[in-house]
Amino acid sequence: MATLDGGRRWCARQLIGERDRWVLWVPVGFGAGIGSYFSLSGEPPMFSGPLALILSSVLFMVLRARGQATAPCLALVVVAAGFTTAQIRTAMVPDHMLKHQASGSLSGTVLAVQVRPSRTRLVIGQSQFESAGEVEKLSRARISLRPQTAHPEIGAKIEVFAALRPPPAPSAPDAYDFQRAAFFKELSAVGYAIGPVKTVEMPVGFFPGLWLARYRFDLSERIRGALPGPAGALASALLTGERGALSEEVLKSMRDSGLAHLLAISGLHMGLVAGIVFFGLRGGLALSRRLALRYPIKKWAALGALIFAAGYLLLSGASVPTQRAFLMTGVVLIAVLVDREAISMRLVAWAAMVILVFRPEALLSASFHLSFAAVTALVAAYEFVAARRRVNPRANGGWLNRVLLFLGALLLTSVVANLATLPFGAYHFNRVANYGLASNMIAVPLAGFWIMPWGVLALALAPFGLENWALTPMGWGLDVLVAIAKQASSWPGAVISVAAWPPWAPPVIALAGAWLCLWQRAWRSAGAVAIVLAMVVAVTAPTPRIWVTGDGRLAGYLAADGRMLLSASSRERFTADLWSRRAGGGGTGNWRDEPGAIRCDDLGCILRIGATVVAFSRSGRALGEDCQRGPA
Repeated sequence: MATLDGGRRWCARQLIGERDRWVLWVPVGFGAGIGSYFSLSGEPPMFSGPLALILSSVLFMVLRARGQATAPCLALVVVAAGFTTAQIRTAMVPDHMLKHQASGSLSGTVLAVQVRPSRTRLVIGQSQFESAGEVEKLSRARISLRPQTAHPEIGAKIEVFAALRPPPAPSAPDAYDFQRAAFFKELSAVGYAIGPVKTVEMPVGFFPGLWLARYRFDLSERIRGALPGPAGALASALLTGERGALSEEVLKSMRDSGLAHLLAISGLHMGLVAGIVFFGLRGGLALSRRLALRYPIKKWAALGALIFAAGYLLLSGASVPTQRAFLMTGVVLIAVLVDREAISMRLVAWAAMVILVFRPEALLSASFHLSFAAVTALVAAYEFVAARRRVNPRANGGWLNRVLLFLGALLLTSVVANLATLPFGAYHFNRVANYGLASNMIAVPLAGFWIMPWGVLALALAPFGLENWALTPMGWGLDVLVAIAKQASSWPGAVISVAAWPPWAPPVIALAGAWLCLWQRAWRSAGAVAIVLAMVVAVTAPTPRIWVTGDGRLAGYLAADGRMLLSASSRERFTADLWSRRAGGGGTGNWRDEPGAIRCDDLGCILRIGATVVAFSRSGRALGEDCQRGPA
């Protein structure tokens, strides 16, 4: 008992000693509430969230008035607020999903044109779908055009005969849920065009959203026209956020080399863009002695960088990592304008809260996990380094010392970012790039000192049609980047395939990571231990042996050699490849070609796993006989 009381007192002392860090846990609790809502198997009553928020708030105020401990109740208030926010956000999305698969006439306004290496896709808004005499209003529909079909202009009103279906559900338990993402994007249906696209009316009037979409598409086309091949597709991804033109070969090389994060416009890109504009404007204004001595050119430069960063956010599509990066960069620049210093970790917490309040569904996305894991770990690491340097200050003079400090900072950044994102990358993508640290040590400085400065200049010159002057040298750097990715991805053992982890792994690892990064006392080290233990348990978790689609059209069996043996090799290739990746990446095969455990005839197949018999029946005539064979 004495030991227990002593442990409690020690924890209380640690907690009180970290009092100034308590506020950093607000987005963690808020996210826990959001996660608890999305983990439910069904929609709870609409009053449940607000009622929990009211009751927890009343309890908090009562305990506070009595002078009793209120921290646990305040935590409940934050969790209930997150739950309620997610519930309200879901309720605000209209019921817009297409109810069943059908073919018919689709009409609406072209909101976006997405160019892919093999096809072009249209996003059609304010759409109407007429099939079998029934007319259905759709918020948005996305269709693929037939090869060699000319696409209409963004903003045009069109008609096309198309085959549509509701956005598909996940192909495996706990896999990426495209249907949920489509729901919050108000994407009602997906499909493909059967007939030609007929333009009913050309764009009329000025609409800011459509104008920005047209400018983004036109700029992407101009970039790819100036830089053919992979360099142009990469430049388009970095400057406009349009990654559709990237070939599968380049994407695979970037993923396998650990450089895929360079394709997502995030803190690195936003920081480089804002920094280049800030220092460029300040340096240019400082050339005038009169301006430098009489006017606040530093604030002018910060305002210019903020405006440019906002334009970059809109032009790049405003993904979750880009929003987070802009929020943090914007606060830093605003701090310059008002002569204040930004508080780094509080800045991360503030950015997370803004995103979670307005887009609570972002909590479930890979981009949110990777982005905030990297930036939180980096801020914590540099807080740790800064604290050590205050205790043991060292001189920064001399060019050699400065170079060593820069290289050390670069190495620290790469190591911390790679370690922080490793578990989430393994969970979402079922792969770990072994040479990511080495390739990033070369690629990140290349992006920072050559590629992005020319990219910023290209964006500045684009309104005048002069972007080619900057795109050409930018392309040289991008060619080197592609070469680095291909070289690193070709090395032996470049990638380790990881079987799917249990769904509890990301929240547990995220909580342990928050414990490690948000606290500053010695007890933070428990977070690192918890992360390692959670990863070990997740890696050793058993992998399902039997896989079946919801409609029963495809079944798979995980063989002893790691291959996914399928009931039909040519059917639903996306699902088959996903199963193989989530089972550990052992490849696929047809189970009819595997003698022994599986026996098939025209009515179905029988699989024996030890004493267990599993029957896959293609016809009702086989059910009686199959059910008599034993347990299934």
